[in-house]
Amino acid sequence: MQADLTSDIEFARYARWLRRTTGSDHDFAVCNRAGAVIWAAVPENGIADWLAGLQAAGFGWPCVGEGMQRHDDEADALLYQPIQIKGSTAGYLAVRTAASAQPPTAWDALAETLEDVAAGIADECRLKKELDQMALELSERYEELHLVYAIDRQVQQLDPGADLFQRLLKSWAEQMDADVAAFVKPGENLCVHATNLSAPIHNLDLVLVEMRGDLYRFAHSSRAPIVINEVDDPRRAYIFTDLPYKLLCCPVVHERSVVAILVLANHLAKPDFSNSDRKLGELLANQLSGLSRMYGMLAETQKFNEQMADALIEAVEAKDPYTRGHSERVHHISMQIGAAMNLGTRETEDLFWGSLLHDVGKIGIPDAVLCKPGRLTRDEYTFIMVHPERSYEILRHIERLKGAVPGARHHQEKFDGTGYPHALKGADIPLNARIIAVADTYDSITSSRAYRAGRSHEVAMAEIVRVAGSQLDPAIVRVLEEVCALEPEWIARFNIQRDPVAAVA
Repeated sequence: MQADLTSDIEFARYARWLRRTTGSDHDFAVCNRAGAVIWAAVPENGIADWLAGLQAAGFGWPCVGEGMQRHDDEADALLYQPIQIKGSTAGYLAVRTAASAQPPTAWDALAETLEDVAAGIADECRLKKELDQMALELSERYEELHLVYAIDRQVQQLDPGADLFQRLLKSWAEQMDADVAAFVKPGENLCVHATNLSAPIHNLDLVLVEMRGDLYRFAHSSRAPIVINEVDDPRRAYIFTDLPYKLLCCPVVHERSVVAILVLANHLAKPDFSNSDRKLGELLANQLSGLSRMYGMLAETQKFNEQMADALIEAVEAKDPYTRGHSERVHHISMQIGAAMNLGTRETEDLFWGSLLHDVGKIGIPDAVLCKPGRLTRDEYTFIMVHPERSYEILRHIERLKGAVPGARHHQEKFDGTGYPHALKGADIPLNARIIAVADTYDSITSSRAYRAGRSHEVAMAEIVRVAGSQLDPAIVRVLEEVCALEPEWIARFNIQRDPVAAVA
């Protein structure tokens, strides 16, 4: 790319230099590479029009050798000096003077000064260009740091999962002014995208299909970023099947293998993806590579936790076949109540595990007591009362379940303080324990036992309302009433009986 002069240089300073050195004023102008005047010492003298007339007549700024050049035009002469920047002509210094058959001696001083002025302007242009490049690089580094900060902040605020990737992509699309940002990981059948559309994309599904297909395969083989800006780029025929969008694709590498790609797509009317965009894309790809690995490990841990919980529940229910499914039902109803109460993320997770494992302590109850079909004696009931504390003793060793233990430990406390194991009262009972208590009471009434059949939903709700304020937290009872008023699908799925009169009404 050829250099050119810009009008932001203080040319008046160079005109003063010319005047001091030569001792006289000159009809002096500075021209760009095309010969157009961009600054004149005395513009009212009409030097711009005069030079334009010379060029219209065929003058092309010829240069023979180095130094000042001369061109005569009837009564006037043009003395001009090329301005060279890195071996390329960036413009000219022009002086209009009276034509003379024999150049006066003063022209020698003028020639030397024009040469010095041209060199000074060239140096200033180089310095300005270097400063502009430094400013651009600083701006790019700032963008990179800003993006890294935004990623780090969002990672700290969000739970792992597809939502994390989607919100990061949304942030990136907005900061990069991209129409589409996508994270594609075919090995896990994952394709997450976010849009920041400058204009509609009616075939977005097709665009995403192409990203998962040939684009991913090409990136997997090339292991290098792909930038497609030009309409006639030959790669469009076999990477993006001639879709009319600009493309930036950065591979996500793990253990020297491309496991995913990060893609930006823009309408053709938007600016080209730059080298800075490519660097930012590689930066985010590296960040997402780490996040993807972390998400995979957390998913494995979550799967292990669920399998372990299932094993514990299976161990409890293997002792007492009449309670099979009880833990899952209490868990599901508890989570429905928690969702209606808009619990926070951490509270919801604690409720998840606390409700699922609330009866794990029954593993330590003798079979003769746990499976007895008739009424329990006082001593036998005392054994049953031990199970919440047994749940605590089993679960307290698992650091991950630290927040879930109080729910399992205190789900048999009563709101009036007459429950067990610690006779807690009112708000002193952990919130999750109060939720589990309501769900547990509901399932206990509606589930069949060896000595009685399960009762109807209406009977259970009437009993729960009756003991609200004594056994159960009345505020949570009201939430269950609101949930059940919407006729949730789990009432039928759990085969809970319905009162015929209520069903007709």
